[in-house]
Amino acid sequence: MIINKILNNNVIVSTDGNNNEVIAMGRGIAFKKKCGEEVLDEMIDKIFTISNKDMASKFEELLKNIPLEHMKLSDEIINYAKTSLGKKLNESIYISLTDHIYTAIQRFSDDVLVKNALLWEVKRFYKDEFIVGMKALEMIENKFNVRLPDDEAGFIALHIVNAQLDESLPIVYDITKVMQEISNIVKYYFSITFDEDSVYYYRFITHLKFFAQRLFNDNEYKDENDDGLLDVIKVKYATGYACVQKITGFISDKYSYDLSDEEQLYLTIHITKMVQESTR
Repeated sequence: MIINKILNNNVIVSTDGNNNEVIAMGRGIAFKKKCGEEVLDEMIDKIFTISNKDMASKFEELLKNIPLEHMKLSDEIINYAKTSLGKKLNESIYISLTDHIYTAIQRFSDDVLVKNALLWEVKRFYKDEFIVGMKALEMIENKFNVRLPDDEAGFIALHIVNAQLDESLPIVYDITKVMQEISNIVKYYFSITFDEDSVYYYRFITHLKFFAQRLFNDNEYKDENDDGLLDVIKVKYATGYACVQKITGFISDKYSYDLSDEEQLYLTIHITKMVQESTR
């Protein structure tokens, strides 16, 4: 592999056989090397191919300042998340999660602890991602002998959710907040405790996640095949529909977003099924 650019002693920029720009990592691969010289394949531990040029540039800048061990650990955590969740993650996570883990360890060393205001919500709405976050804390502890607080598992989980939704992290925070607000309306309207292991609860939460994503992207859900189904649902699931009207009013007042008939329809169905399951 020919060196096109040296980021530090452990990271170079090169091209692969298809002339795609790649970032290669390995301990000391660029030590006493110059651009144009060759690096032996056996010296390379990891190769990254990032298709987005702007993102690749940001990744290169990040790697200039972050130790190789942190980058390798972040890559291990990301691979674990992909395997564990069985989901594709946006390549932006290599930047966001690597930077967060490095910064979190630095903060901890300086006795600066940041509380995660959404920790409870993350545990509830993103259970699988939070489990990955807790595993990440274990991996960090094994590697650096530093045990970060559970708040950091919540932050790591949010970065993983962000990479699934392909949104900016602030929007993921907002999405989680809306999910909590709507859940509370349902909870108090029916005076129930959710069965969070129920498949109906999972479907409800999944629906909320993508509804909230549409809300913040101002992307209203439309389905032209309603055929008067909402009128049927209003009667069949009258109590669920009444709850949805509470939600509709709240979302309109706070976020200036009007739920379409289709959104009210599906939300009514999800809420009714979940409530019926929780009250059996």
